Amino acid sequence: MRHSPIAAAVLTNADIDHVAGLLTLRESQPLAVYATDRVHGVLEANAVFRVVNPDLAPRRAMALDRPWVPADAAGTPFPFEIEAFAVPGKVALYLEDPSAAGFGSVAEDTVALRIRDRNGDGEFFYIPGCSAMPGWLADRLRAAPLVLFDGTTWTDDEMIRAGTGSKTGQRMGHMAMSGPDGSIAAFAGLGVRRKVFVHINNTNPALLDDSPERAAAIAEGWEIAHDGMEFTL
Repeated sequence: MRHSPIAAAVLTNADIDHVAGLLTLRESQPLAVYATDRVHGVLEANAVFRVVNPDLAPRRAMALDRPWVPADAAGTPFPFEIEAFAVPGKVALYLEDPSAAGFGSVAEDTVALRIRDRNGDGEFFYIPGCSAMPGWLADRLRAAPLVLFDGTTWTDDEMIRAGTGSKTGQRMGHMAMSGPDGSIAAFAGLGVRRKVFVHINNTNPALLDDSPERAAAIAEGWEIAHDGMEFTL
């Protein structure tokens, strides 16, 4: 009597805006949930996620640094493969340990996904959270056909200046779009054919169609994601 077209979910971290959506998919509809052991541990420790019934929504471990084929709750494989790998980031804010180095962050706290069609050559990268662009990551993304990348803030201190928060984007585990250490500068010269900002905070002026920040991002070859956006590879 109920139906959702979503057959599986892959969690790239345990931030609230990455896991809370599971609670809207709790209506006894089969759903496979993939995550690292670290993120599964967070779900298991929070009783509210028991409404996503494991009997109908099996929780499956997600391997890092090797391709694997996801499947729906019944075990039917999808026609694509995923390779998950850790990227610079940090533990979710609500899980921070102030007494620990890096607030207790480990590599499994923030991962990126490379998704590839098993029946062809189409592939793309999904990286909604990333705090830096080390050389190895730049090399990995070089000449990619499509990258969906962390666009949380335009400037590192915009939430502080706007009076909407007390932390910088970097403190929250995100690169700013602009500036010499920002993602626009980091992608310059990588030859990525299509670059799309996702995971954009509501303080980010690049969300506004007529803002100079939006114009600056577009001038550098970026797109700003929007609801209902579709891609064909």
